[in-house]
Amino acid sequence: MLLAQLGVACENIPVDLPSGQNKQPAYLALNPRGQVPLLEDEGELIWDSQAILVYLARRYGGENWLPTAPLAMARIMQWLAVSENEIQYGLARARAALQFGAPWNVEDCQRVGRAALQLLEGQLEKSAWLAAEHITIADLACYPYAALAPQSGLDLAPFLAVLAWISRIQALPHYVGMPNMIEMAGK
Repeated sequence: MLLAQLGVACENIPVDLPSGQNKQPAYLALNPRGQVPLLEDEGELIWDSQAILVYLARRYGGENWLPTAPLAMARIMQWLAVSENEIQYGLARARAALQFGAPWNVEDCQRVGRAALQLLEGQLEKSAWLAAEHITIADLACYPYAALAPQSGLDLAPFLAVLAWISRIQALPHYVGMPNMIEMAGK
């Protein structure tokens, strides 16, 4: 989604996760964690969603997507941490358990997921975007699993500010979604 917003062309190469392609030696040579996504840019390999966002923002996005001012950067990093913690261990894992039979306790994951949505809601009740007066990589990091929350067994209806934020993201020029994301009215 960030590449699309930056107007940077890319080639998407699917990785067959159900068959374990990401755990084969050829893929592990590229990404020792055996996870997706993986970015190759001018011969450099970068793995981990957050690392890829940081790299793309700094390389192609200027100050808007990841400012270098200490406080502005810290505010973005706070939300990247929420993405890697509450959102990952809550929304993402509940979805993986319900949709793909992953071995996590759904109720525990949903409890953490609700806490993640409450964090997002609290911030988005005060401002249109998570970390700045405009969209940043913080929003893009937190957005996917929030928009997929219904697949985690969590209803977004009580989270009006989150729903409005999802709508703002989906209204961006060059928006790129994923299958099964909620689509807001008018999109």
